[in-house]
Amino acid sequence: MPVKEAPVEPAVWTVQTLVSEIRQRVEGKYADLWVAGEISNLRPAPSGHVYFTLKDRDAQLPVVLFRRQAQLLRFRAKDGDEVHVRGRVSVYESRGQLQLIAETMELRGAGALQLAFDRLKARLLAEGLFEAARKRPLPAFPKCIGLITSPSGAVLQDILRIGRRRHAALNLLIYPAAMQGVNCAGQVAAGVRWFNRNPGRVDLILIARGGGSAEDLAGFNDEALARTIAGSALPVVSAVGHETDFTIADFVADLRAPTPSAAAEIITAAQHRVEERLESLSRRARRAIRYHLLDLRQRYARLSAEQVLARLRDSVLRRDQRIDDLRFRLESASERRLRVAGQRLATLSARLHRQDLRVRLARAGLRLEAANASLARASKLIITRRETQLTHATVRLQALSPLAVLDRGYALVYSAEGVLLRNANETKLGEQIRARLAIGAVSATVTENSKP
Repeated sequence: MPVKEAPVEPAVWTVQTLVSEIRQRVEGKYADLWVAGEISNLRPAPSGHVYFTLKDRDAQLPVVLFRRQAQLLRFRAKDGDEVHVRGRVSVYESRGQLQLIAETMELRGAGALQLAFDRLKARLLAEGLFEAARKRPLPAFPKCIGLITSPSGAVLQDILRIGRRRHAALNLLIYPAAMQGVNCAGQVAAGVRWFNRNPGRVDLILIARGGGSAEDLAGFNDEALARTIAGSALPVVSAVGHETDFTIADFVADLRAPTPSAAAEIITAAQHRVEERLESLSRRARRAIRYHLLDLRQRYARLSAEQVLARLRDSVLRRDQRIDDLRFRLESASERRLRVAGQRLATLSARLHRQDLRVRLARAGLRLEAANASLARASKLIITRRETQLTHATVRLQALSPLAVLDRGYALVYSAEGVLLRNANETKLGEQIRARLAIGAVSATVTENSKP
């Protein structure tokens, strides 16, 4: 008889094991993919994570964007946004729920823009348009900047405000242009070409625009605009968007500024440093002058009347010595001229001895006498001038000398230590004092001190 086999018991899965198995299979197959849809039920959590549902007409998928990835988003997501989400499919085991763990997210259409951006960037990079060697330095002290921007935007006001504060003499020549939309690239390129056709008007070109979405900044990723900037004979500064925004115009420009305000500060940096240096030197000069005046006051206060008189006397004596020196030099020069004239006369006499010697000697004598008379007059005039100067100096010295006051009956009274007394409060009863008169000096003892 055949043996009956025992019935096989069916495998029994636990919920956790089954869900974990499904999660591993799903994550292995759908590890990296892009999903397009519309955001709904967006819920930012206090932890920084963002939860929302990605849906289209027929289905929906829960999505979680963890805090680190959420901080890197280039736009503020909201319900109704059409987006492309890149991530991996997983299963949230606690709920047995299929979900998409997002790594990055872009507004729909931004993906195509990014692809075009990357391709153009790679092509221009290969051509060397981004090389640092071809970028020119900015002029340190520009007189006029060619500004390409929207005349109605806040960017213009920011640049004007910073320019007035940091470089009041800086001029701006504005070329109005659309800063977004289909006309943006063409009008900005036209502005660059216009300034290059009028190079004497500006020293550099500044392209400035505030922040915006990828679509708003798409005009600055135009290839024709990039080549126009690269071919500019004038230095070009690109200040487009916020600090985290990068465009092709930034890479080909001679300098990329993170914001328009930062561009204005960079352009005026050298002038601002010069003004700060001048202010610092001015402060140092004022301090040095004050110190010098204080030192002179202290030195003047230490001078006594006798020291002043001694210095005046020395000054007069030096002038006398100078007059004597000039007199000696004048006499020596006169003797030297007479000696030379005599030698010339002797030579002339020897040569003309046979040719009417008497007449020529007489004429030479007349010339010698005239020269002696002229020299005597000049010597007398010089000596008279020096004596007059000495007389005037002596008169001025006597007018300034305290001794002239003493001749009129006044006296200089000194303490026992030799300090000039100006107030009766500076003396004490019984103290020895000394009085300097016009002729001589006397000593006395204070017997009465009358206070004012």
